[in-house]
Amino acid sequence: MREDATAPLRREIRPAVQTIPSVCPHDCTSTCALDVERLDARTIGRMRGSTRNSYTAGVICEKVSRYAERVHHPDRLLYPLKRVGPKGSRQFTRIAWDEALDLVAQAFTEQAARLGPAGVWPYYYAGTMGLVQRDGINRLRHVMKYSGWKSTICVALADTGWTAGTGAKRGVDFREVGEHSDLVVIWGGNPVHTQVNVMTHAMRARRRGATLVVVDPYRTGTAAQADMHLALRPGTDGALACAVMHVLFAEGHADWAYLRRYTDAPDELAAQVRTRSPEWAARITGLTAEEIVAFARLYGRTRRSFIRCHHGFSRSRNGAANMHAVSCLPAVTGAWQYPGGGALYGQTAIYPLDRSLIEGLDAVDRSVRQLDQSRLGPILTGDPEALGYGPPVTAMLVQNTNPAMVCPDLTLVHKGLAREDLFLCVHEQFLTETAAFADVVLPATTFVEHDDFYTASGHTYFQVARRAIEPPGECRENHRVIADLARRLGARHRGFEMTAWEIMDWTLRQSGMWDARTNWERGGQDMALPFETAHFLDGFAWPDGKFRFKPDWSAYGGRWQEMPPLPDHFAVTDEATAARPFRLVAAPARTFLNSTFTETPGSLRREVRPTARLHPDDCAALGVVEGDRVTLGNERGTVTVYARPQAGQQRGVVVVEGIWPNRHFENGIGINVLTGADPAWPAGGAAFHDTAVWIRRGA
Repeated sequence: MREDATAPLRREIRPAVQTIPSVCPHDCTSTCALDVERLDARTIGRMRGSTRNSYTAGVICEKVSRYAERVHHPDRLLYPLKRVGPKGSRQFTRIAWDEALDLVAQAFTEQAARLGPAGVWPYYYAGTMGLVQRDGINRLRHVMKYSGWKSTICVALADTGWTAGTGAKRGVDFREVGEHSDLVVIWGGNPVHTQVNVMTHAMRARRRGATLVVVDPYRTGTAAQADMHLALRPGTDGALACAVMHVLFAEGHADWAYLRRYTDAPDELAAQVRTRSPEWAARITGLTAEEIVAFARLYGRTRRSFIRCHHGFSRSRNGAANMHAVSCLPAVTGAWQYPGGGALYGQTAIYPLDRSLIEGLDAVDRSVRQLDQSRLGPILTGDPEALGYGPPVTAMLVQNTNPAMVCPDLTLVHKGLAREDLFLCVHEQFLTETAAFADVVLPATTFVEHDDFYTASGHTYFQVARRAIEPPGECRENHRVIADLARRLGARHRGFEMTAWEIMDWTLRQSGMWDARTNWERGGQDMALPFETAHFLDGFAWPDGKFRFKPDWSAYGGRWQEMPPLPDHFAVTDEATAARPFRLVAAPARTFLNSTFTETPGSLRREVRPTARLHPDDCAALGVVEGDRVTLGNERGTVTVYARPQAGQQRGVVVVEGIWPNRHFENGIGINVLTGADPAWPAGGAAFHDTAVWIRRGA
């Protein structure tokens, strides 16, 4: 065959593939450094983990590596839409941007005039973790005096429990683990699914000979790689921690010199756990006393022991108490003193970031009511207490979240979103379940189509990312939409007159950090603290410098009087009963991230269908085998999924991985129809893994 004479010419003029540095924006503590293939001005190829960040270390999760599936998905929203059918019907017509923004501004103005500005509620969360594109909505809120925002859906319980002891949301640099730790305990998380970089460093330690222990109610992908898996009942982590401390004190593994110097009430703690024996904890946790003792001795005998505290075990009504109890363990043994010893929950307190321009903090009015994001259903259906005994919410702008899938008590959420007197604008990348209820839908950019910057929680880098490609269609970044709305509403703040890059640069200079360009060019600024500070050897973040075994729960408000004064099992969970004999854990799937990636072909192929993992003996008792349909239910609603027998969890525990789109369920509503929106102790938080249900065979 004759060679095409133009082929060499075409090869010469074909644009070269560029590699653009970027940062993963998704709701994961890894905040990975990325290398993005830029095929042309509007097209990306593959994403890879970058080695410029030694925590990412070239490794990213499979869902983000396929990110081109999201960016170039045929169902991306490309133009503004106006509803022309009933709410939830997905009947829309295309309109121009000016008309769309005018409709939103008119509705907000009318509702504020009728009920006061508190009737308008800007609603957002962590679809992007970028600080300008995520948090800029608060600048509009504060300037306009719209209803405030109480963030409770993800970290409220874990933050409360961790800071109750340490005083600050920071800990040991996890990079120490691979080099120094002799025991790694992954408590209440499944990083194989949710934080792949934790596994990078944990397995590096294991290859050196370290022991890996996983504490989790079921045999996760992480637990499958562990040397020891403690499959306790959901919500009983505090009891396990107390029994471990019982053994540590009883068998001489407590470091009394460290306790006297660095903790507030070691004698009271020792007296408290004296009666919290392994046998006592076995009755609560479902573990054997022998399992508890074996773990306690392993932990007590290993000086360089490290606990990676994850969010999962805090998503219970007693989650703050559980997190605090677990965080006490390295203080009892003095593990904080050693390289590779101590613990980590999150690192966001290490960043000296001035957020005033991003969020308009100079315009905050403390008299404006705060509404709890987790209680969206009660709020939108008129619960007086949830509304702070104020006016109803009659207008909303939603960015970066999909509450019609991810919020607790979805029956109430859907009922509220369907109200004809609620004006709803949703700024989104896809026509999500929430967008289906909207009056106006605005097309949003993805992270490769705008500028932003990012803190991390699992590591210590602060990173800046620039736009890699042009947005498709008429998609606009969050910052521009907020600024354009502000002008129509008469909101005045200099942040509305600046570009996202200008806000970033001013913020970093004001904070004494590298300017935006320097940060971007150098691949991020590592804010790691000195060893003594990271390990709290120069004192915990309290005036007396001591870890608090006796937290001041009153500082967090709410029902603090009911919290245990010292570590204990706090028995306030939704316990199994004869009518609802199973405890549900609604755990993250490997290739979904909350409601993100639930539209991409690769993720849908990997996850297959909504599935209930049950102990084989429970399957036998129910008369079901692999693939049978089973219905889970409680007083809030029902869902039908497919059964899978699975060893490695206790009888009476049912696990459904992934927040599947509502369309995958026969009644058109997802797993969070079962979870409650009542606030956890002391001051709120969503209890996604604290739900009692019944199960029957069939639909």
